[in-house]
Amino acid sequence: MTDLLLKNVRPLGGPAVDVLVQNGRIAQLGAGQQAPEGVAQEDGQGALLLPGLVEGHTHLDKTTWGDAWYVNAVGSALTDRIDNERQWRAKTGHDAQSHAKALALAFLREGTTCIRTHVDIDTDAGLKHLDGVNAVRDELADRMRIQTVAFPQSGLLGRPGTAELLDQALANGADVLGGLDPCAIDRDPARSLDVLFDLANKHGKPIDIHLHEPGDLGAFSMDLILDRTQALGMQGKVTISHAFCLGALETPRLNGLLSRLAELRVSILTTAPASRPVPSVRACRDAGVTIFSGNDGIRDTWTPFGDPDLLMRARLVGLRNDFRRDSELAWALGCVTGSAAKACGFADYGLHIGARADLVLVDASCVAEAVAQHRPKPLVVAAGRVVARNGVEV
Repeated sequence: MTDLLLKNVRPLGGPAVDVLVQNGRIAQLGAGQQAPEGVAQEDGQGALLLPGLVEGHTHLDKTTWGDAWYVNAVGSALTDRIDNERQWRAKTGHDAQSHAKALALAFLREGTTCIRTHVDIDTDAGLKHLDGVNAVRDELADRMRIQTVAFPQSGLLGRPGTAELLDQALANGADVLGGLDPCAIDRDPARSLDVLFDLANKHGKPIDIHLHEPGDLGAFSMDLILDRTQALGMQGKVTISHAFCLGALETPRLNGLLSRLAELRVSILTTAPASRPVPSVRACRDAGVTIFSGNDGIRDTWTPFGDPDLLMRARLVGLRNDFRRDSELAWALGCVTGSAAKACGFADYGLHIGARADLVLVDASCVAEAVAQHRPKPLVVAAGRVVARNGVEV
């Protein structure tokens, strides 16, 4: 059922209202709403009302969620982790579909209703992982919106045939084209980015590029990305994930890049790790750059960490950015709500009439408390239907 009257809730900590949902969308928002005949009612008991949470960057296909603990003894270099994962998946026959579904449902129970997930495309596995995650995307479409990113995790130029696989992946329904470190991994940044942008332009798809490269090297790659964004008229269709270089540049160079990012409407994704320089949420906001967040991998061969509760990720964004004020913690929440929806292109999002009725109740007095403290989520509604109560799937 996608009709519902949700009574006595406080949108983003404001005054209590009732929310009438019809056909999976918010139809009325205000005090004293009455349920049409036959429409179910839920008493929110004054809980904080948030829009559905948005996971802006994860890897559903990689997770070991639901399996035995993976013992991690891999080397520390990026290429060590890439090669180890590819070999482990081939050796174990890792099933991307079943694991992706298990983690997606764990996200849903914690209030996440939109996910952008990067899915490995390489010449060993072909499109197998993408086919599995796309199947999950289609199966859960009545509850979640999942975008799949065709992602060349093992590199693009060093493994002949990868570009052709990415072309096929986009033709087969991948939503976004991914990329990876054009200097550090592909060693030919101009050619690497030309191939990527040509493919995206051919299929009319947005781009989301992992950029781990540090300092001036990362800034050089970022300028090349921005040049192609401008030349192809792809404003608003490009995301740069991680962008560690933005956390380690001198002010004049940083300000110049932030200005270009804002002008070309290129979004920045940060996972706010403690181990690397990271883009400043405040600096991006001040420059007019959309910055949002996500977990990256969750419990896989790369990391034992990650949590499908995106309020935890917002908390880490707050900690990494030294946010103390309630208004700053609201910025952290925005990184996993409105800013993430905007950057990923999830339309009809939010707490307004006409929006898709993705709603999360949190037992908290205000947004800042919801971010800073682990608080229960009494109810999760996805497209107008109750899907979880107190962390348990309905």
